[in-house]
Amino acid sequence: MAAGTAKKAPPAQVVTGARIDSHFTTTGTQGLTNARTRIVGDRTGFLADAVIATVRFFTAVRGLVARVFGRLAGVITPLGWSILAAVPVTLGLGYALGWVELVVVGFALVALIVIAFVYLVGRSAITIELRVPHSRVVAGERAVGDVVVSNPGRRRTFGVTVEVPVGTGLAEAALPGLARGATFSHEFAIPTLRRGVVPVGPVRTVRADPIGIVRRELVWTDLEQVFVHPRTISIPSMSTGFIRDLEGNPTRDLSNNDVSFHALREYLPGDERRYIPWKSTARTGTYMVRQFEETRRSHLVIALSLATSDYASDEEFEMAVSVAGSLGARAIRDARTVTVVASEITPQFAKRKVFAVKLLSTLTRTRLLDDLAIVEREDTALAITDVARVTGEQASGVSVAFLVCGSGATPQELRAASTKFPADVEVVAVVCNPDRPPGLRRVAGLSVLSIGFLEDLQKSLARSAAA
Repeated sequence: MAAGTAKKAPPAQVVTGARIDSHFTTTGTQGLTNARTRIVGDRTGFLADAVIATVRFFTAVRGLVARVFGRLAGVITPLGWSILAAVPVTLGLGYALGWVELVVVGFALVALIVIAFVYLVGRSAITIELRVPHSRVVAGERAVGDVVVSNPGRRRTFGVTVEVPVGTGLAEAALPGLARGATFSHEFAIPTLRRGVVPVGPVRTVRADPIGIVRRELVWTDLEQVFVHPRTISIPSMSTGFIRDLEGNPTRDLSNNDVSFHALREYLPGDERRYIPWKSTARTGTYMVRQFEETRRSHLVIALSLATSDYASDEEFEMAVSVAGSLGARAIRDARTVTVVASEITPQFAKRKVFAVKLLSTLTRTRLLDDLAIVEREDTALAITDVARVTGEQASGVSVAFLVCGSGATPQELRAASTKFPADVEVVAVVCNPDRPPGLRRVAGLSVLSIGFLEDLQKSLARSAAA
């Protein structure tokens, strides 16, 4: 470039119709996917606005119709829908065929529908409370609930029907008209014949016409649960004969330091001098040292089989659950270290058997019985031999293992189950069989208790401990 020649500036960029800054927003429809763009695109003007207004109107109408239909569907019974469908049919055929009787039937159905909807008008200004005095009961005990209805309003209320679902049943009460400040109470029974969890509530009021065309339900309370615990009995402390710890009997294993004195032996290098009895040493002329029997902290394991093959009837299974609850409750009361397990269930479409056990809560007696209230026997649950195998592998420091099952478990299976624990573990099999008298058998380190009634557990445990 020659000297003195001026460099030309680049042509300026001309931007029209928009201002370029950080807050600029385009007015085009490119990339916009809202409803207006899908309907009219980038068109503007009166016609586009009219189309949008029409769409908005029909959308609002559709929402209103959906809400009305939803409310009607919630109060109209199947009989009511049948009558609604019969009205245009009877009136249409009656006028078309000149059949006066059919026209009269159509108008009679219309009158029934109008009268039925009159029953739904208004709402009672009442308060309803569901009271369950005892949320935990024992199977067979009497349990009741109470529904308390009050009228805190200024006007007298009209009568309605109060319904309380109780388990698979339904408790009903016809609520009379209540004056201002009046209270109505209705007591109902809760079934406790079998252990389990009984859902109670929620309480609902029902407004319905006498024919059953419409029905409106209002829910007033939350759902309550009543735990029906298995029946248990009080058994003596299991320390004597079974438990080997500081409060029970020492073991046969010898130790250099403990609290249970066993004998004296000659001093060996490495023994602690504080255990040298100087009087005995002076009398014998040889250094002697005390020897102790080793004591240990007891650890009870209670294994409950849930396999259908281990029981001949429901009566045996219920007795087994009660036995597990009685043993566990006594161990918790004695402040023992206790583990309660039950069979795990293999899913129906699993490729292989699930070798596991369910750990039941032993924090308190109530928590244990809550868990036992919901166990059920299953065809795919682990049998007693597999339960003992898994428990023996997972539990450590076990002193006594109780294996609870029914008459379906054979003696060979019980012996095989006892071998799954270490040799120094006392294994006791409790076989529930109402068809056989109670008895005690000892086979190769295994104690087999047969009980016909739950009360037989006390005597059987005493005989086993003495043996």
